[in-house]
Amino acid sequence: MDEHRSPSTFSAVADDLRALPFRSDFVVREIAAPGSLAPDAVAFAGDVRPEADGVDSAYGTGRFILLHDADSPDAWNGAWRIVCFAQAPLEPEIGTDPLLADVAWSWLVDALHARGARFHSASGTATKTLSKGFGSLADEGDGAQIELRASWSPDGDLAAHLDAWAELVCMLAGLPPGSEGIAVFGSSRSTRD
Repeated sequence: MDEHRSPSTFSAVADDLRALPFRSDFVVREIAAPGSLAPDAVAFAGDVRPEADGVDSAYGTGRFILLHDADSPDAWNGAWRIVCFAQAPLEPEIGTDPLLADVAWSWLVDALHARGARFHSASGTATKTLSKGFGSLADEGDGAQIELRASWSPDGDLAAHLDAWAELVCMLAGLPPGSEGIAVFGSSRSTRD
């Protein structure tokens, strides 16, 4: 990949990403990109089976941001950087699994490798949260959530990285590859943060 693509090339890359198709139970829309992270940026939000457009799904949601800076910031080790976020509610029993954070990170890496999305300089966190409702929220019972925040510098086909992120969000929501149209378990999952 040419590390120092021109702004017109960034626009073409962004247009290519906007045109990507996704599985029918994962809705992706462009959102405002943060203006302070890089000279060029494009951002997308994705929701697993959302009930209404523009509303985070009760099953899983995520954000994907592609950044470009021709000055190649040292921390990026290149001119391109991807920042992503993915979260999904879980059954409380799953939320107590001590390996859950490791599994979430491995799903991201596996999705990137499965798509042939080469990368370097990766970093991130996987956070699992357990919650219990009290007072007027006591009827909601116990809840759990997994959240992954990651960034990496891409090499090669940038569309493969967006596709891998989409797979990650669906995996966290309980929809592995090839499961399109299959019922999601735990449809009464808590949506509390």
